[in-house]
This record gives sequence, C-alpha cells and structure tokens, in this order.
Amino acid sequence: MSAESMESLASPESPQQRRDTSGGEWSAQGGYGVRFEWGPEGARRLMAGGDADAGCLVVVDVLSFSTAVSVAVDAGTRVFPYAWRDESAVAFAAGRGAELAVGRRAMSSASPWSLSPAALRRAPFTPRLVLPSPNGSAIAAAAGASGVVVAGCLRNAAAVGSWLVEQGYGGSHRPVAVVAAGERWPDGSLRPAVEDLLGAGAVISAMRGVSLSPEAGVAAGAFQSCGDVASAVADCASGRELRGYGFAEDVTVAVEAGGSEGVPVLMDGAFFAPALPLPDCV
Repeated sequence: MSAESMESLASPESPQQRRDTSGGEWSAQGGYGVRFEWGPEGARRLMAGGDADAGCLVVVDVLSFSTAVSVAVDAGTRVFPYAWRDESAVAFAAGRGAELAVGRRAMSSASPWSLSPAALRRAPFTPRLVLPSPNGSAIAAAAGASGVVVAGCLRNAAAVGSWLVEQGYGGSHRPVAVVAAGERWPDGSLRPAVEDLLGAGAVISAMRGVSLSPEAGVAAGAFQSCGDVASAVADCASGRELRGYGFAEDVTVAVEAGGSEGVPVLMDGAFFAPALPLPDCV
C-alpha cells in the first residue's frame, strides 16, 4: 500500500469534504433525476439531499406492503401506513376510523385484512385500512411529511413510472428517490431482497427521458436483464419463504406485471389513487 493510501486511511475525509459537486451530501446521489437506495436509512439519506425537497419517494416492497397497497387502493380503500403492529397501532387505527390489518397468520373472520394481497382481494371492502409493517410501511410513514410518496410494485410499475414523468418528476430539480424496502434478518439488520430490486428496476425502467444515478441504472439493468421476473420472484429467498408458509397465492398476485393502472399516492396520511394531477404545492 502506498504512503498516500496509508495517509488517506489514517485521515478520513470530514463530512464537508465528502459533499458532492452538486452541493448535496455524497450519499444523496445529487444531480441525477432518478436515484435508488435500500431500506429506511437509504430513504432518509436520499430525501435529506438539498435538491430532494421538491422530489418524490417511491417505496417498493413487492412481497408485502406495496403490493398490498396496490390491491387495496384498486378496490377503493384508503391505506394508512404505520410502522408497528402493536397496541399503538390499535389506537392509531381507532383514531382514524379505520380497520387494522393483522399478520398473515393471524387472519380470522373477525379480522380478515392483512399484508396478504390475495387475502385483501377476498376480504370485505373497508373504506379505511391501517397496514402496519416494519419495512415498506415504516419507510412510507416516516417519509410522509417530507414530500410526495408513492407505493410502487411489479403490478403497477409501468403506471407509476409514466405518472411520475407526467407529473414532471425525474429531473434534477424534481428528483425521484426509488427505495427498495428489503427484508430483515433475525437480528433486525437489512436483508436486500431480489424481489424489491426487480420491482424498483421496473419502476425506473418505465421512466423515459430521465437521468439515472449509477445506482438507479444498475437497478434498471437488473430488471431488464432478468429473463423471467415471475420465476425469479417465486424462487428467490422471500418467495420460497412465503410459499413455505402457505402463501403462494401472494407471490402470484405480486408478479402480475401490468395488473394495475392505479398509482397509490400518500396524501393526508393515507394512500389513494388521485383522479387528477397533484398540484405543485403538494
């Protein structure tokens, strides 16, 4: 190792020295119209960049939250994201006059709503639903006060990508932060998940005429080079887990590419599909 390299390791750059040439933090992928990251911390860092204040966050959680949101919103339900499924969620749902979704294996005739997209299709209609999860829902709930948030998945990727461009997002002054929620290892750490990489890549690939950060370009490339997305999702670790627990139908719903034209947008604390373009002030 050279003397210069040794000096670099011994004297790490200060946060100020690590700012990129666009004036934002190095981790915000500043200067690009579309950016890509993983998990809650990735979302926080992308949205903390100075030029991201006018932008949009797309949360992608293919085998749970964002596909469930897509199915529920298609049916006319307003979906409230919430990070935890505990007593505080009960109070949160009661305060909004909403039903509270339970865990997949806790469903019953009294509580038929859960993170299972297939079960949501069969459940009685409810106009308002709280959908807790520690991944996609937690990211959406945390980001809701900082800008426009959209739920993206394989079902609605084409519609979401087109809508973003139509709304004027994807330029350096109105950037899009696409965040793959990922899953959790037993110790709580982030597990990058193939299905979310592919879902994020599908949304990014549907945006035409925009500049991609290297991270976003790699995500788009992963989707475009995957010959059989449905098979990849079904046989990846998360797909095998769901099928092993008896929820193979959820995987089938999740890979319905083009199955939804709805674009779930988070407004006033809940996801719904707006019939009109969003005003600039949102």
